[in-house]
Amino acid sequence: MIIGVLALQGDTREHLHALAELDVIARPVRRTDELDSVDALIIPGGESTAMSKLAIEFGMTEPLRKRIAGGMPTYGSCAGMIMLAGTILDGRADQVPFGGIDMTVRRNAFGRQVDSFEGTVDISDIEGGPFSAVFIRAPWVESVGPDVRVLGRVSDGAAAGRIVAVRQQHLLATAFHPELTGDLRVHRYFVEMAREAGQTTEG
Repeated sequence: MIIGVLALQGDTREHLHALAELDVIARPVRRTDELDSVDALIIPGGESTAMSKLAIEFGMTEPLRKRIAGGMPTYGSCAGMIMLAGTILDGRADQVPFGGIDMTVRRNAFGRQVDSFEGTVDISDIEGGPFSAVFIRAPWVESVGPDVRVLGRVSDGAAAGRIVAVRQQHLLATAFHPELTGDLRVHRYFVEMAREAGQTTEG
């Protein structure tokens, strides 16, 4: 199994490092031939509007949409969550998401860069206690469709109760950056999702 990390813009290196720590073969993905060579994909944090623009320029938008809709396991963190959303609030008019998760996401919901913070998040399906989650100009999920499972909410503070982790079948998204903490549990969870999907396909 090979997991790609979209390398158009954002913190690609940190995700590649986390996957290497889990002994997973990981590759950066910038072109359609590289996308074709991977079994699953991580869309990193970064700047969602720049990511959208570069995806269009590199001819990646439609191939990504096709693979995601076709069942490729995909995980989006922060900007990646925005790119997997069906609807974006407070985005730019020319911003084109890849879609896949039936959710409405508010961009920069927690504020600007200076408002970045760490908060506690409990995630169902993942054992080991709460996450110390890093939020950097993060989105949150305003609403989800009937097929979306809410996995995590902010535990305390002004944003308590806000949805920050979701899953819809083969798609996973978090508003926070697990790749910046050294806590590999979210990546391990996604790797298991990808392996299960591969076994289902082979079966």
